[in-house]
Amino acid sequence: MRAAYVVEIITPKKFVLNGLWFGPKKPKRAILWIHGLSSSAFSKLGIVEKIVDANTAVLTFNNRGSATVSRVFRGRKQVLSGGGAEIFTECLDDIDGAIRLARKMGAKDIFLAGHSTGCQKAIYWAHKRRGRGVRGIILLAPLSDYGGASALPGERKLLARATRAARARMRKRTPNSFLPDGAWVHPITAQRFLSLYTPDSVEQSIFPYFDETRPARMFASVRLPILAFFAAADEYADRPAPRVARWFMRLTGANRFDAVIIPKVGHSFSGAEAKVAQTIKQWILA
Repeated sequence: MRAAYVVEIITPKKFVLNGLWFGPKKPKRAILWIHGLSSSAFSKLGIVEKIVDANTAVLTFNNRGSATVSRVFRGRKQVLSGGGAEIFTECLDDIDGAIRLARKMGAKDIFLAGHSTGCQKAIYWAHKRRGRGVRGIILLAPLSDYGGASALPGERKLLARATRAARARMRKRTPNSFLPDGAWVHPITAQRFLSLYTPDSVEQSIFPYFDETRPARMFASVRLPILAFFAAADEYADRPAPRVARWFMRLTGANRFDAVIIPKVGHSFSGAEAKVAQTIKQWILA
C-alpha cells in the first residue's frame, strides 16, 4: 500500500474533479490515469502502486464518467454526471485539467493511460489536441462498447428496444433524460446510450473494429507512441484478442505501436498487475 496526496483538479471550464497523486511531488514524469465507464480514481491501484518510483508519479482522478450517476461541481453549481449521464466529448476538458495539474507539479514527461472507456477518451483527446504536451498513450482493454453489446444474442433485442427509446427522447429534444426503468441494464440518458451503443456515434467511431472494412480516421490520426494491452479472456470482447490487436496494428498511425496480449485475464487485468506495471515502466523509459 502506498500513501497518496488528495488533489483537486480545476479544469479549464472550471469543473472540479477529485483525484489522488501517487509518488513524488515534483516528478520527472507523470502518468495520468483515465478510468473506465462508471469507475473511479480507485480503479487499478494494484497497477498504479507498482509503477510509482522516485521519478514517476501517477495521477488517478474521477472524471465525469465516475460512478453510474453522480454530480460534479462547476463553481457552486452541481451538474449531472456519471457513466450513465456524462457527455463523452467533455472528456477533453477533464484531461486538459489533469495535464495542467501535472505540469503545475513539475512533470516534464506526461503520459495518458486509459482503461476501457478511458482508452476512447485518451485517443479522442490526442486526436483533437494533436497530442500536444504528451509523450505517449497507454491503452488497457481498448474495446468498442457497441461491438461487445451487439455481439451478445441475449442483448440484441434489449439493445434495439433501448435504441428506439433513446432516439424518441432525442426527437423530443430531451437528450439528458433517462431511459425508462428496465429499458437498459443500468440507468442511462438518451444521449449517453446512443454514444455508447450505436455504431455511428463519435465515441464508437474511435475503435470501429466491429466493421473491419470501416475506416478509423480518428485513431489513425494519432501520431503519439502507443502501448496497448489486450486481455485474452476479456468478457466484453466480441472476438479473440489477437484479432482485435491485429486491427489496431493495421490501422494505427502512431510513430510507434506496441501490442501486448496478457493471457488468462479478464477485462480488469486482475492477477496480472505486476506484469502490466513492469511493461509500462519499461515502455515509458524506452
